Amino acid sequence: MIELKSAREIDTIRRSGKITAAVLVELMAAVRPGITTSELDALAEKGIRSRGGIPTFLGYHDYPASICASVNDEVVHGIPGERVLVEGDLLSIDIGTTFEGFVSDSAVTVPVGKISESAARLLRVTQESMMEGIAQMLVGGHVGDIGAAVARHAERHGYGVVRKLVGHGVGRAMHEEPQVPNYGTPGTGPELRPGLVLAVEPMINEGSYQVKTLRDGWTVVTSDGKLSAHFEHTIAVTPEGPRILTLRSVGEHPDVERYRPDAEKLSGESMVRS
Repeated sequence: MIELKSAREIDTIRRSGKITAAVLVELMAAVRPGITTSELDALAEKGIRSRGGIPTFLGYHDYPASICASVNDEVVHGIPGERVLVEGDLLSIDIGTTFEGFVSDSAVTVPVGKISESAARLLRVTQESMMEGIAQMLVGGHVGDIGAAVARHAERHGYGVVRKLVGHGVGRAMHEEPQVPNYGTPGTGPELRPGLVLAVEPMINEGSYQVKTLRDGWTVVTSDGKLSAHFEHTIAVTPEGPRILTLRSVGEHPDVERYRPDAEKLSGESMVRS
């Protein structure tokens, strides 16, 4: 069943999202050649708890960490460990916070040191694809509009759009109805209504859209070994348009300002720097 959120509940998710965003900014700043993914995970748990949140991922279906740290051909759900990041890697960081009973979920893919032009292009197009999807989150639209926009942009650039993994509703639980595929047909799927909160998260591959899961039961990798990128925001559907509840202070697409929650506009909270 799809659960619509009240204005008060959406604001609580926004406050959860501010924790998620702040910690993600810290992690982005910490990424460098020589750091291990377990060190980033420890930093994430400390950052979430110090701000009054609970790491949503830790213990979720027995998942053993506070973030997912997926490197290069790892699409999502990479388990942090002793892997040392090296110059030229791509690192996808997925993070969730539970605050006052509500979850926020966000992800970003960042370069480790200097990366190739082709890798940088993959990051840019994946983030653009997410923004194309968010732009479709208008009252009266449909979930299929989101995925169609994501896929249209990514495939126009020759990339594979992962189909086995999808976005989702988010609120009191990390995964709620409806599912939000990163492909689809405009005008299909559940109607977008005020109070609907979704995690939109394109997972875009440099090559084929096909993926497989490793023996650890978590880590999903590209079937052809090529690079993958992952961007995600938690967004509310409102009568005034989509409102991103996990906005970071750095590393955002310039268009995010039009989707800033009204509470942040009114309070004069810091503007996003691209």
